[in-house]
Amino acid sequence: MSKPNLQPLSRRAFLRGAGVAMALPWLESTNVWGDVQAPKSGGSQPPVRFACLFSGNGFHSKEWWAKGEGANMQLGKVLDPLMPHREKLIFLRGLYNAEALIGGIHSCQTGNLLTGAHLAPDGEVRSGISCDQVVANLSKGQTKVPSLVLGTEPSIAAIHKNYSMIYSSHISWSSPTTPTPLELYPALAFDRLFRDQIGRADKSVLDAVQEDAASYKRKVSVADRHRLDEYLTSVREVEQQLEQAGKTGRLQGWRPTLSKPDMQRPADGIPQDIDQHMRLMCDILVLAFRTDTTRVGTLKLNNDHSSLRFPNLGVDYMIHHLLSHTDGDDWLKVNRFFVQQLAYIADKMDKVQEGERTLLDNSMIMYCSSMMTGSHNNDQLPVILLGRGGGRIQSGRVLDYLGKPNRKMCSLYLSMMDKAGVHMNSFGDSKEPLAEI
Repeated sequence: MSKPNLQPLSRRAFLRGAGVAMALPWLESTNVWGDVQAPKSGGSQPPVRFACLFSGNGFHSKEWWAKGEGANMQLGKVLDPLMPHREKLIFLRGLYNAEALIGGIHSCQTGNLLTGAHLAPDGEVRSGISCDQVVANLSKGQTKVPSLVLGTEPSIAAIHKNYSMIYSSHISWSSPTTPTPLELYPALAFDRLFRDQIGRADKSVLDAVQEDAASYKRKVSVADRHRLDEYLTSVREVEQQLEQAGKTGRLQGWRPTLSKPDMQRPADGIPQDIDQHMRLMCDILVLAFRTDTTRVGTLKLNNDHSSLRFPNLGVDYMIHHLLSHTDGDDWLKVNRFFVQQLAYIADKMDKVQEGERTLLDNSMIMYCSSMMTGSHNNDQLPVILLGRGGGRIQSGRVLDYLGKPNRKMCSLYLSMMDKAGVHMNSFGDSKEPLAEI
């Protein structure tokens, strides 16, 4: 068999079809990700992905802990789903956000979580640009979507303890007065990644780009053909899940008086079941990173002051916010359910090989909440960091910052942004990165 002609492709390559533009994944034999200078092998290095997963109202007071290192690390029951990935995990203890100690609860503990900014009270909405959007601004023009901002619970329009509940509903901020629009609809999030025009489409994304994909396969190595096949298959799997979403499954909470709708189902709706909804959003986030359609994402699993219920866990008698004050077995079930979403993302990403590392190795995924427990204490915050930042982060550790002079959340963001190629002298309330990250 003749050796393929490994010619460099365009600086930012897409598979294209009628109304569709789908970014190519990382390929070892082609320089398609905009490297200024490709390595001697002719390929390009995978970028570092930056993500934040958030769940509100904190965690079980006795089961959020870690000790040890590497393969010997031990995790509390909340974090137990992450045991397979403990060697690629950093548990951070003692970090806090000074501005979140000012004012009321919930809103003022969440709205500046990724900004470190002072929040305006009296119903006014003013925070700061969040760290994810700072990184997204760097990659504008390099990816189709600068950032993917996903959620599973609608924004709250109210005032609580003199602060707007918009703060409780958003962690990503495009400007001090503008929370980044939160996408709750899996189908629309998917369309944003792969379609030129957001909305319903007449045929599969893969059908639209089939001819272009076949052409690219002739230009790359055998290993890259396999990578293309794998990622095209993952696109198809998500399409099929979206098609099935809402057709089958349980109804949450109370049951309506009608056994079926008396009107046509609205296009591109939200799945009825919270577990299905979250899992779809996890799949879309991984797919976005895998295809390099974006390098920055946030997934807000629920609001702070959340009203979600969890019939899938047999916990349907109390909303999330009230349950957080109980600190019992059902609260632990809900905590583990949220961490299982993170573990699911890590599982999928760690199975994707990108050169000598995996997609998880080439990423930084921060998981956090706005308070340590449901009693609103936020003098220290629960923080987990998964991934190795493209080989720049030493993982498998527990880092304790209690009692240390530099324990600001914004110091962590400075370190993470630096690994993502964004070098800043200060961010939020910090002028010094965490030296250990």
